[in-house]
Parts: sequence; structure tokens; C-alpha cells
Amino acid sequence: MATDQAPIIRAQGLTKRFGNFTAVDDVTFEVQRGEVVGYLGPNGSGKTTTIRMLCGILRPTAGSAWVLGVDVVRNPEGVKRQIGYMSQKFALYDDLTVRENLEFYAGVYEVPRDEERERLAEILRMAGLEQRPESVAGDLSGGWRQRLALGCALLHRPPLLFLDEPTSGVDPAARREFWDLIYQLAAGGTTIFVTTHYMDEAEHCGRVGFMYGGHLLAMGTPRALKAQYLHGAAWELAASPLLDAVELLSGLPGIAQARLHGDRAQVIVASEEWSPESLRAKLSAQGITVSAVETVEPSLENVFTLLAHQ
Repeated sequence: MATDQAPIIRAQGLTKRFGNFTAVDDVTFEVQRGEVVGYLGPNGSGKTTTIRMLCGILRPTAGSAWVLGVDVVRNPEGVKRQIGYMSQKFALYDDLTVRENLEFYAGVYEVPRDEERERLAEILRMAGLEQRPESVAGDLSGGWRQRLALGCALLHRPPLLFLDEPTSGVDPAARREFWDLIYQLAAGGTTIFVTTHYMDEAEHCGRVGFMYGGHLLAMGTPRALKAQYLHGAAWELAASPLLDAVELLSGLPGIAQARLHGDRAQVIVASEEWSPESLRAKLSAQGITVSAVETVEPSLENVFTLLAHQ
């Protein structure tokens, strides 16, 4: 078992190949007890493959991993018994009620019978499902189904919870509410490793890892990643024609990044030679009208875009 000082997850050179395709390539990182770590990247970047190796579901092609002090390669079943895992398509039984689904997973996780009733009541409260215990799972909305799936994964009080794209396919309000639950769990001491392709969710995490093309590009706190990779000011420009503005800015020296952001052009500069006035003048000289320039806070999406295109 892991001690309080030892990393709760330690991956070293973790690699997974499917034939000639390398899904995860030489990934190394650690997660400390009590952290909320976001593992971000687009679909197909290797996030799910990484999490499935750490959960003992997939055997690595190369490298090693220890989870809660257990060698995942040598003893995958020893890992599975100690963790909570909510996959992208968690297997709820649509014809069973909320309570019946929880009772089924209490049996799967071997929750002692004398603790089961109390534990089910705790999970119903945690997930906000106290008024819905007899609702049929198949009739629940996406947000409520995810709450139930989370509750099922927590029945045995795991110290480490893996969440694979937990907010995919639900509306923004349900996403925010789900993250409130994640915060509550973290405040209670649960370590959480969560994959997502929503870049805004990275801001909720204590640390973030960026996956792209099977590679872990960077890992750190949101603040540290922005400080390391985004050295200049960031502005949003209202310009017309907008696409012409982005194309022109992308090719200028001293511009770290220029991209569309809604109906604006977002620019991050890497040189002090640029100012809002000089950008406006440069675009105007090319027949592009700039009606507004606003200073904005760089985001982790800016970091990822910069790393992915290096």
C-alpha cells in the first residue's frame, strides 16, 4: 500500500501500442494524495488508454505504473479493488431504479451488508438523488445519470477516483453541478484523476496534463503552465474581415499565437515591440478595419494550442 508521502499514482515510460499504432507513447508523471488532476486533450489523444492502463484494464506494452502502491502490470486485480472508476459509458442498468443500481454495485464492490443501507443513504445525499431513489435509470436525464454513475463508483469509499470524460454530452449547467460534486469529494480527501476534452474544465484542477498524439506535452498547475508558455500580453480584436486579420497576424514575427475566438481575433504576443496601437496600425495598413482591442486573460486553451502546434 502507498504511504501518505508516496505518490498515489506513479507512471514511468507508460506506453501502449495496438499493432503499428502507438496510442500512448512514453508517458511519465506522478499524482500526489489529495490532488485533483485533469488530463486534457482532444478525442483520440491517448487519455482513455492511459486511464485504462492505470486502472488495470489494459496491459501496457512498455513502461510501468504503480497505483496506491500496487504494481499495475503485475497485479491489476489488486488495483481494481481499491479504486473507483467511472468510464465514458458507465454501465447503468436502464430497467433498474436508482436504488436498485446502487444495490447492484454495492454487491459488485462487496460493501458489507451491515454497512450497505447507511452507505446507500450517503450516496443518495451526495449525488442529490434523495428524491429519486425509485426513478428508473433509463428515464433520467444525462446529468442525473452521471450523478448516479458517480455514486455507484463511490460505494466502496475508494481513496482514488478515475473519471473518464465524466461531463461529456451534458449541458453546461449539469457540467458545473458535476464539478461541484468533484470539489466536495476532493475536500473530503479523495484523490481525483479526471480526463476531459473541455479546456475550460482544466481551470478547475490543481494540476493539468496535456495529451496530444499519444504524448504528454506538459503537466503543471494552470498558473505555472501559463507562466511557462505564455510570456506576452493577450488581446482580443474586433476586426473585419476577421479571417484575413487572423491570417495576417499569424505570420508576423513576435506573435506567439493568433486564432479565432468567437467573433474576435485573439492574439498572444511574444515581443514587447507589439502594442494594441501597433497591431491596429499593421492591420489597417492592409485594409483591415479594427474597431476594438481589449486586454484578456490567457487561458489554458492558449497553452494547449501553442504546445500542440510546436
